Amino acid sequence: MTPSLPADTPAPPVSPGYPPEWDDDDRPGLPIDRGPVPLDAEVDVVTPSFEAFYLAHRAELGRALALALGDPDLAAEATDEAFTRACARWSSLRAGNPAGWVYRVGLNWALSVLRQRRRSPHRLYQPADEDPTITDPSVHAALAELDPKHRSVVVCRHLLGWSVADTAAALRLREGTVKSRLSRANQVLAARLRHLRSDEEQP
Repeated sequence: MTPSLPADTPAPPVSPGYPPEWDDDDRPGLPIDRGPVPLDAEVDVVTPSFEAFYLAHRAELGRALALALGDPDLAAEATDEAFTRACARWSSLRAGNPAGWVYRVGLNWALSVLRQRRRSPHRLYQPADEDPTITDPSVHAALAELDPKHRSVVVCRHLLGWSVADTAAALRLREGTVKSRLSRANQVLAARLRHLRSDEEQP
């Protein structure tokens, strides 16, 4: 027979562990106890914070998705959805390129929504009434000639300023594919926006 402990016996100490890990499908997994965490490791865990990342990149990535999708309302939903997923995975994302991850996830989520609504993303382009990034309506008209897969590369390179390698990593494409899409998109844009070039730049 197992002896009972006195009622005033204190509970055994519990070693502090890392927060629970999250599976890829957003279902909470079991906590992983790796033992006591040193003080300097605790400081490292909270920096950089998701809040700081959100405040620094929310507006920029929202505008980027709005241009890539051509639908500001859908882009706003996609941005919120992607940041929500990024928050759940922050422990694994923060060391990489979380901005690229949010951009890709938001873009893919929005295109999936369009497919479910039986709306083709091809030639879909309805920009916001007031877009501070583009003031000339002819630029929007030129972007409307591109499909989302070409616009998304243009946005990465020309709006976000990412390198070919960063763009390829964010969109999970080969660098050669990024260069090919960008070349094709630039040809279309150059032809549609020739009137914006100065006389010296004309061929």
